[in-house]
Amino acid sequence: MLKLFKSLTAFVILSLLLTGTAFAQPNPVSELNSIANQLIDKLKQNQTNLRDNPDLVYSFANTILVPHADIDEMAKRVLPPKTWNSASASQREAFKRQFTTLLVRTYASALANYTDQTIHFYPVRGGYEGKSNLEVMSQIERPDGPPVKVSYRLVYKGTWKIYDLNVEGISMLGSFRSQFADQLANGNIDALIQTLKVHNSGNS
Repeated sequence: MLKLFKSLTAFVILSLLLTGTAFAQPNPVSELNSIANQLIDKLKQNQTNLRDNPDLVYSFANTILVPHADIDEMAKRVLPPKTWNSASASQREAFKRQFTTLLVRTYASALANYTDQTIHFYPVRGGYEGKSNLEVMSQIERPDGPPVKVSYRLVYKGTWKIYDLNVEGISMLGSFRSQFADQLANGNIDALIQTLKVHNSGNS
């Protein structure tokens, strides 16, 4: 009986450990490191072709960065609440498509100028366990200039998703929000979608 009890106890402890592992939040710093390493490897392998082949850079941004971005949250936050709340489902989807393309173009423009930069991520202050929203600090080391401080805002939705980044105190979402506010002042969301569509097609 004692042997059976010990076996059952060991089984229960093992089950709890496995359950804890299965539902433990992944380390956001490790996830960002993995994304950065994948991206840097691709950039290094294709460094001589980056500036002359924009489609190649777009593909890197689409396949490596976009899957880890919370596009829904970004699209919602970048518009005034009144504009987002009053938009129809089809308008929201149209805006998200154009906004995603704009993000890819923005990222790709920076990636095309890659010159052996490296990224160092810092541990999350106060830890990340049990949190659903946090900030990860990092620093980009450049061979041709001073380091650049970049912070990432992440939300946890089964995995960590990026919804904003801040470069030397300037928020990406804040910059887009300001641009879109100026455009919305002279029109509605349909006009903004059309403006983005023209811009993304390369005709502006």
